[in-house]
Amino acid sequence: MELVKLKKAITSAISNLEHSLQALLKRDEEGLLSYVWWAAADSEYALFLLFIMHKETLERSSWNSSFHQKKVEVGPSLVCARDNLKKAKKNIEANDLNNAHKKTWLARGCLLKVQDIFEKERGSDKKSFLTPT
Repeated sequence: MELVKLKKAITSAISNLEHSLQALLKRDEEGLLSYVWWAAADSEYALFLLFIMHKETLERSSWNSSFHQKKVEVGPSLVCARDNLKKAKKNIEANDLNNAHKKTWLARGCLLKVQDIFEKERGSDKKSFLTPT
């Protein structure tokens, strides 16, 4: 049962990331914020499910530390999250939950960085993170 929920959460996160990329291209700030929020929520739920399904066997590695990138941009970070979730979905289908966990964790890190960008822009005097500099 959890495996079905896990696949559904990952699939939903990927779909929301596809929609967020479309919103970014259309410069739809409200849509972008909403889709990124839903993708992040789905990713968190997937990580929770992975943890409760196999907490004894999940590896803890250096990838489990925070996501580091010098300059973070919204578009490439969304693509990174989407690509990692697509790999996680393939890992789940191959019953490789350790790598699914790793890829989902990395996608979550990308999404947290994007959300951080959104929060910083909201708190600044800048017009929008969609406005060219």
